[in-house]
Amino acid sequence: MTALVRRLAGAILASSEGRHFLVGLTKEPCDFEAAGFAPPRAQPSAAPWYVELEVRDEARVVPRGPSLELSLAREALARVVADRFVIERNGSVSERLWRLVLSGGELDEEEAPPAHVDARWLGEIPSPLWKIVRDTVLRCL
Repeated sequence: MTALVRRLAGAILASSEGRHFLVGLTKEPCDFEAAGFAPPRAQPSAAPWYVELEVRDEARVVPRGPSLELSLAREALARVVADRFVIERNGSVSERLWRLVLSGGELDEEEAPPAHVDARWLGEIPSPLWKIVRDTVLRCL
């Protein structure tokens, strides 16, 4: 099973086995219809910071921008992605953590991110270990 994780209006779209989850809060207006989804009834407002999206047009649900590949399925994928990237106090996705996983944190402003990253390790790393990485990255300026 392969899952794809990519950005959608500042939040994350986690897709696995025909199911799609909005993880974290959007940071800009999102045309869910244009992306192939019905607008969510409500954005996630507290932990676990994800909601399942209803597909309206599967043909429009295509990867845009860089994506991460993970080996998790359905709701387990959404839970792990929320745990790894969402800032608990405000529900937003951490740009620093996203950049760290996408490119090792070394991406220049002018450098194009890789189109696809094998990030299966992200779902396999023990949560206590990721918490150390997460706390360190979010503390740094």
